[in-house]
Amino acid sequence: PMLFVGFGYLLGEAGAGLLDIRVDSKLLHTFAEFTLVLVLFSDAASVRLSSLRRHAATPARMLLVGMPLTIALGTAVVHWLLPEVPLVLALLVAAILTPTDAALAQPILASPKVPEHVREGINVESGLNDGLAAPVIMMSAILAAQATGTYINDAPESLFQFVALQLIVGPLIGGGIGYILARLLDRCIINGYVSPPSRGIAVLAGALLCFTAAEQLGGNGFLAAFVGGLTLGNTLTSERDFIVEFVEGEGQILTILTFIIFGAILLPIGLSHISWQTILLALSFLTAVRMLPIWLSLIGTGMPTAHKLALGWFGPRGLASILFVLVIDEQFNLPGFEQLISVVVLTVLMSIVLHGASAQPIANWLGRRSNSR
Repeated sequence: PMLFVGFGYLLGEAGAGLLDIRVDSKLLHTFAEFTLVLVLFSDAASVRLSSLRRHAATPARMLLVGMPLTIALGTAVVHWLLPEVPLVLALLVAAILTPTDAALAQPILASPKVPEHVREGINVESGLNDGLAAPVIMMSAILAAQATGTYINDAPESLFQFVALQLIVGPLIGGGIGYILARLLDRCIINGYVSPPSRGIAVLAGALLCFTAAEQLGGNGFLAAFVGGLTLGNTLTSERDFIVEFVEGEGQILTILTFIIFGAILLPIGLSHISWQTILLALSFLTAVRMLPIWLSLIGTGMPTAHKLALGWFGPRGLASILFVLVIDEQFNLPGFEQLISVVVLTVLMSIVLHGASAQPIANWLGRRSNSR
């Protein structure tokens, strides 16, 4: 990601101007959305529920306790450093920067030396917090628009009903589609109706179907994609190697392209509104705003300090934050949002560098500590 963001910056007009990239914001939003849905679905399909049940308390605490505390602390920090920003806008940027991206922690997730509960905690949290944050983000954006007098198309009549549908309908649809797809795939594989190279199409189709169906019925498409992938991966009785192969192929290509676009288009926007406040906010979201709530959420688990620190540190920001800031900018056009875009862009940039550089050394360190116990 570091190399491709830099490459994207060089391609853009703010860099060497080697390529004039002019992408419509809606097209960029659609591409980022498509990539995130596919990554969520395929990553969830690789999670083993048998392993997750043994360590369910860790991601549950991080999501149910750590995530609300992160949003609350982040809101307070934004409002403190940028007092001119309305409280609802501070809540919005905190919610956008709460979801994590496991793509920047792949050395941790892929290393068998790292304890299983640490790997599962990072993976499951990053899969579910995108969908859980989405209702908070949309709700705070609607409140921010009302507070600033911005007109909104298709605003929900009831925020409570909107949030309830987002959290309930999405997982139900995702679980149903994932189960049916697993049964159909098993039958096709047993009878030789589908060739091994073509099975990756089922991953793509399942991810898009979960997301689209949930969104059309008022649910959260990201939650649907994650639950659908989780259901598919743990219901399928046939070999699941094709899922991993698809992720390492098409999924990686889409992720790489997203980081190139981020470097070419969003990075110059973020750097043009940089200030000492935005830099301090970005550093705060990557450190204290993330690590303190995660530490508090894991009190009483008996987990070693090194594992708590690793779970707190590996909250990299990437695809989800990029997508959400694009969605809000496109749909709401909030006044003064450019400075908050800068906070998000700088946080993602610093995360790409700091988490990307530290992932492998920390994976090795955790492995050595586990072997010495």
